[in-house]
Amino acid sequence: MSDPTLSNPDLIPTTAAQRTWRWYHFAALWVGMVMCIPAYTLAASLIESGMSWSQAVGTVFLGNLIVLVPMLLIGHAGAKHGIPYAVLARASFGTQGARLPALLRALVACGWYGIQTWFGGQMIYTLAGVLLGHPLPGDPLPVLGISAAQFGCFLLFWALQFWFVVHGIDAIRKLETYTAPIKIVICFVLLWWAWDKAGGFGPILDQPSAFVEGGKKAGQFSAVFWPSLTAMVGFWATLALNIPDFTRFAKTQRDQLVGQAIGLPLPMGLLAALAVFVTSATVVIYGKALWDPVDLASRMTGAAVLIGLIVLLIDTVSVNLAANLVGPAYDFSALAPGKVSYKLGGIITAGLAIVMMPWKILASTEGYIFTWLIGYSALLGPVAGILIVDYYLLRKTELVVDDLYREHGSYRYHGGWNRAAIIAFILGVLPNVPGFMNAAFPTAMPDVAPAFKLIYTYAWFVGLGLAAVIYGVLMAGKTQPHSLTRSAT
Repeated sequence: MSDPTLSNPDLIPTTAAQRTWRWYHFAALWVGMVMCIPAYTLAASLIESGMSWSQAVGTVFLGNLIVLVPMLLIGHAGAKHGIPYAVLARASFGTQGARLPALLRALVACGWYGIQTWFGGQMIYTLAGVLLGHPLPGDPLPVLGISAAQFGCFLLFWALQFWFVVHGIDAIRKLETYTAPIKIVICFVLLWWAWDKAGGFGPILDQPSAFVEGGKKAGQFSAVFWPSLTAMVGFWATLALNIPDFTRFAKTQRDQLVGQAIGLPLPMGLLAALAVFVTSATVVIYGKALWDPVDLASRMTGAAVLIGLIVLLIDTVSVNLAANLVGPAYDFSALAPGKVSYKLGGIITAGLAIVMMPWKILASTEGYIFTWLIGYSALLGPVAGILIVDYYLLRKTELVVDDLYREHGSYRYHGGWNRAAIIAFILGVLPNVPGFMNAAFPTAMPDVAPAFKLIYTYAWFVGLGLAAVIYGVLMAGKTQPHSLTRSAT
């Protein structure tokens, strides 16, 4: 019998009737999530650091090819056992200890939910300015640092998403399935528009890498490439953990494998290429590079500006709900299953997104990449390493599913906490702390040893590898419970 403190209707394994997602649903899900403003602007940060367009696009593609591996590995558990990420974590961290990785992933997602909501609010702010014929006036408010009009537009977009918050994951699946083809068409229309207006693609495509001989940063490519690659991996590191929240609805294991393999790396690389091509054309059209698609849409004329901003609004809603709502909603529910449902977890996520003031995260490229993206990848990498070693090497993909919902079952460990997982997690995170502190507070911690800065450059890889090895060593020889369970075939 399930313990009410560990179970509710949203967390129990999915039934055969609930497993309706086919490969094209997963592919559409990823296309829908990939086609977003933050992903569009990723190439900009790499080109600004000195990469050529081909180096930038290649780095984005490679980063997403790497993160696909843990995505598929961890996603297997959802498709086989029908359980969400917050429940899967109980096998390695313990029935109580699993609340730690669930909370970490949930808080990161709240930040992302806020970032996407901020982008949506900025679109409404821009659209209102276009319709009025002038930007909305207002000085920055104390503490917030943005105007009342900007904050009001942020809250309006936040409210627009609330319908999907209360209507559950099936509403999100339908939204992604229907909007994904539209996004692909819009991308090609945008590409054609830029090429036609500019008479071809120009300056940015002709710009050589700054790292080749004669460039300003000759010989320094690796110093920029590795932290950039870590940031690209970190971009989807949250989804690599909570992907079982989606794969638990897969009809077969093949559906989640094929759908994700098709839907993630290639579309991300193509979107980066699209961003580069279109931005290169904007140098010719407007006299400067416009990496922000909201800014670009606002400069179009006639009905194009209205259509462009509405499409971006729909895009942001679909991405935000799938990538940043589903996971934390389950995670918050797992913290107190008897009191918090999936729906209430979604409401908590939306509320915390306001409190985190996402516009401050985006205040600078340095803060966005080196503090935010790499910083949270240092936290989530170790969790991924522990889950993979536990599920594949120790348990051979078999779980006593019923015991994941029992306080005194096989996964109780020591008072509900698996000390091996906690130790491995702490030691996996620890080497990255000095580098993070230096990136987040450079004036307060200017004298961090170069070795720690180098380690932080590889934060996700270091954390995952170190935690995986330590966890495997600490758990070696310990008896692991196994049970053949109903699975997707």
